[in-house]
Amino acid sequence: MVTNESLKLVSDALQTGNAGRAIRQMENYLAAWPEQQTAEKLAQVREDYDRMEAYWQQGGDDPQREALYQRLLQRVYVLYANVMHYHRMKASPYQNSLYTRVRQGQHDWSLAAIRQEMQGFVSNVAMLQLEPDNKRAAMSESLYKDHQQQMNQLFEYVLTSRQWSDSVGSQFTEMLTSPTIDTVDQQLLIAAVTLSLLNQFDMAKFRMLTEVYRLSQDEAVRQRALVGWTLSVSDTYRQVYPEQRELIEALLESEEVCQELTELQIQLIYCLNEEKDSQTIQKEIMPDLLKNSSKMMAQDMENSEEERLEEVLHPEVSEERMERLESSMRRMMDMQKEGVDVFFHGFSQIKRYPFFYDVSNWLVPFYQHHPDIAQFIAKQGQYHYLEKVFATNTFCNSDKYSFVIAMQEVIDRLPQQVRDMIVHGEYNAEEMASAVEPSAALERRLYLMDIYRFFRLFPHRSELKSPFDTVTDEMGQCDFLSSTLLADTAIEKYKSQVVRQLKRHKMQRAAQRLLQTIAEPCRDIQYYLWMQDYDHVLQLNPEHERALLGKGRQLYDMGKYDEALQWFEKLMAAHPEKTNNQLYVAICQVQMERYEEALKLLFKLNYEQPENASVSRVLAWTQTCQGKLEQAAKIYEQLMEHEQRDDDDLKNYGYCLWLQGEVARASGLFRQYCQRHEQAAVGMADFFDVDWLKKRGITAVEINMMLSLL
Repeated sequence: MVTNESLKLVSDALQTGNAGRAIRQMENYLAAWPEQQTAEKLAQVREDYDRMEAYWQQGGDDPQREALYQRLLQRVYVLYANVMHYHRMKASPYQNSLYTRVRQGQHDWSLAAIRQEMQGFVSNVAMLQLEPDNKRAAMSESLYKDHQQQMNQLFEYVLTSRQWSDSVGSQFTEMLTSPTIDTVDQQLLIAAVTLSLLNQFDMAKFRMLTEVYRLSQDEAVRQRALVGWTLSVSDTYRQVYPEQRELIEALLESEEVCQELTELQIQLIYCLNEEKDSQTIQKEIMPDLLKNSSKMMAQDMENSEEERLEEVLHPEVSEERMERLESSMRRMMDMQKEGVDVFFHGFSQIKRYPFFYDVSNWLVPFYQHHPDIAQFIAKQGQYHYLEKVFATNTFCNSDKYSFVIAMQEVIDRLPQQVRDMIVHGEYNAEEMASAVEPSAALERRLYLMDIYRFFRLFPHRSELKSPFDTVTDEMGQCDFLSSTLLADTAIEKYKSQVVRQLKRHKMQRAAQRLLQTIAEPCRDIQYYLWMQDYDHVLQLNPEHERALLGKGRQLYDMGKYDEALQWFEKLMAAHPEKTNNQLYVAICQVQMERYEEALKLLFKLNYEQPENASVSRVLAWTQTCQGKLEQAAKIYEQLMEHEQRDDDDLKNYGYCLWLQGEVARASGLFRQYCQRHEQAAVGMADFFDVDWLKKRGITAVEINMMLSLL
C-alpha cells in the first residue's frame, strides 16, 4: 500500500509536468524501497536537473532549457514506468512466469538475432520449393513448428518488456515494415506491443505503431498498428510526451486516416455492445431458428403419409415456418453486416482447448501451416473447403482456429458422404457471389474481434489491463476520440457520426462527453439539438420544428405552462396537420385549468380520429379534471380494452373512479399500477398528486386511508 501511494505521488507530479517534484517523489520512494540501478540513474537525472536549475537561478539564458527540461521529465518517467513494471510483474503470477521463462534461457534477444530469425524463416520457406517431394512435408512441418515456438517466445518477451529506447523502437519499425519479414510475424508482434503498451504507456512503442501504420504497405499490418496506437492514446502523460499530439496531428492531415479513425471508433462501440447483442441472438433469434429448422429437417426426413396429407391440407403452416426461419436468418445476417459480432457466443467454449494455452495463439493470424492444425488440414486435404467457409463468413482469426479445432473433434464421427463433400466440395457461383469482400475496415473489425475475445475469455485476463473494462466507464479505454490529444484537429467534423452511433446504442454519457469536445466551428444545428440548446437552434432557424418542440417541452418540464403554450401554439400554427402538436397545446391548457379551450380542441380531434388512443387519453383526463366523471369513465373503459393502453391510464382511471366514490375499484387500479412499476405507494407525496386531489374534495385522511389499502 505504501509502495502504491509513493508511486502515485511520482505519477501525479509527472502528469502535471513538474520534473523537480517528480524527482523528489522518486527519491522518497527509493529511500523506502532501495534499488541500486534505479537510484544511480535517478542520481544522474538529479545532477543534470540541479545544474540546469542553478544556471537558471543565476539568470543565465539557455535557449535549450525547454527541451532539456522535457528530456529530464521523460527520463524520470522511464524510471517510474520501469519500477511500475517490476511491481506489476511481482503482482501478476502469470506475467511474472512469462517474464522469467523467456529471460532465463540461453536465447539471444538482441535485435539483430530477432531480425535474423524472422528473415531466415522467410528464406527457408522459399527454399522448401527446391526440396524433393518426399522430404518437403517433413521439413516444412519441422520448420513451421520451430518458428512458431520462437515467435511465441518473442511474443511473451515483447509483452513483458520494459520501456524501450528510441533506438529499439526505430529498429522494430524497420522490421515491421520490411518486405523481407513474413506478414504473420509482423502482425503477431504488433499485437504483443499493443498488450505491453496497454499495461504501461511507452512512447517508443507508441511512436513505432504510428510509424508502422503510416509506412507499411501491408493492410493487415497497418490496421493492427492503427488499433494499437488508438487504444494506447494517453491523456494521462501528455505533459511528459507532447510528441503524441504532434504524431497524431500529422496523421490526421490525411482524409483517409480521419475516415479510418471514425470507422474504428464506431467498430469499438459494437465491440462494447457485444454482450447485449449476444443476448438478443440467444434469446430472440436462436430459439426461433432452431425450432423451425429442426421441424423442417424432421419433416423432410420422415415425410410420413400423415405429414404429407397435413401439408396438402394446411400448406400455409409449412410456408409460415419457412418464412420465420428465413426471417431469423435475415435478421442475424443483417446484424452481422451492420457490425455485430454474431459468432462470439458460439465459439467461446472452444477457447478452453489447449491451443489457447499459449497467449500468442489468441492473436496470431490464421495460416494453414500453424503446427497445431497443419497435420489435420494436410491429412483431410480440405483446405479448399475451409477457404470457402472462411470466405463467406466474417470469422476472426481466433474463431477460424476454433472452427478447425471443432472439426478435428467431430470429423471422424461424420458420415463418409459428408466427409467426402467436405474434402471434394467445390465453389459454386452463388457462394462466390456471397463471399465477404476483403477491405481495410473488415481487416480491422476481425482484429478487434480477436482482441475482444482475448480480454473476455483468456484465463489470465484479470492480470492484464483491458481496454474493454467498463466497470468505471461505459466506453472503457476505447473512447480515444474524446481525448484532448485529438481536440481541434481535422477529425472534428467526423465526431457527429460517432455521437449518432453512441446515442443509437444508448451510451448517453459517452455521447455527451464527445459532444463537449467538438470545436465551435464544427458545431452545427444537430450539435445544438443534441445539447438541448434550443435557443441557439432557433437563432439559426426560427422555424425549426424539433427546436420549437424541444423548447416547449423544456418550459413544460419546468412548470412554465403559459410560456410552453406559446411555443406549442407556434408549432401547431406551423404544422397543423400533426396531431401531437395540437395535443401539446391541449395538455398545457389543462395544466393551466383552461378546460373549455382544451376540450374544444380535443373534441375536434376525437371526431376526426376516434381510434387515436392518445387523443382519447388526453380527452378523458381533461374531463376528469373538469369533473365530467361519467363521460371520462366511458373513455377509460374503452382504453382499458385498447391494445395501446398506457400504464398511466390505470392511475388516471383510478383518480376518476375515486372522485366518483368507487374506492375499491380505484384502489385495484392503483395497485395494478404499482405492480407494473414495482413501486410501493409509501407516502402521499411519492404517489398521489395531493394538491390536485384536495382541490376536488379528497381529504388528507382519505388519501392516507387509500395508501394503507395499497
